[in-house]
Amino acid sequence: MAEPAPARIGILVVSDRASRGVYADRGGPAVRAYLDRVLATPWEAVTRLVPDEEPVVREALTALVDHDECCLVVTTGGTGPAPRDVTPEATLAVIEKELPGFGEAMRAASLRAVPTAVLSRQTAGVRGRALIVNLPGSPKAVQECLDAVFAAVPDCVDLIGGPRLETDPSHVVAWRPHG
Repeated sequence: MAEPAPARIGILVVSDRASRGVYADRGGPAVRAYLDRVLATPWEAVTRLVPDEEPVVREALTALVDHDECCLVVTTGGTGPAPRDVTPEATLAVIEKELPGFGEAMRAASLRAVPTAVLSRQTAGVRGRALIVNLPGSPKAVQECLDAVFAAVPDCVDLIGGPRLETDPSHVVAWRPHG
């Protein structure tokens, strides 16, 4: 019997400065390192780096789900209150169902570490058979936010018809009340 294809997971970095090469992005590598650590399922990253421009972010999200067939897309950057922070707006424009509990849980976890977490506008939602989760851009926030929600990610991906994602229980125990 042939091995199933690795799960495809999109990592979308939204940053004007990183997209122009002003500095090296650290959020995307933090997402990849986190997923390498917690996923027991073989997976492959599909990465994009785009500026903080809503149409460009929408296009990248749509491509990662519809064309690259990612079952999970994790964005980093563009979630604050600054005028150019547009990742949540782009996400809300392309999803079919919002999952506000993700943003609530991530902000609650970050708020224990930093008072300005209330300024972050992370959200999550479903497009087709993919879960899209918005994270802040800092590596520390990536870790905090994913720790807050990742136990629910495999069940969500199951429920929307994506591939089965297994976690390394020494890092994250996936909660699967639906089977």
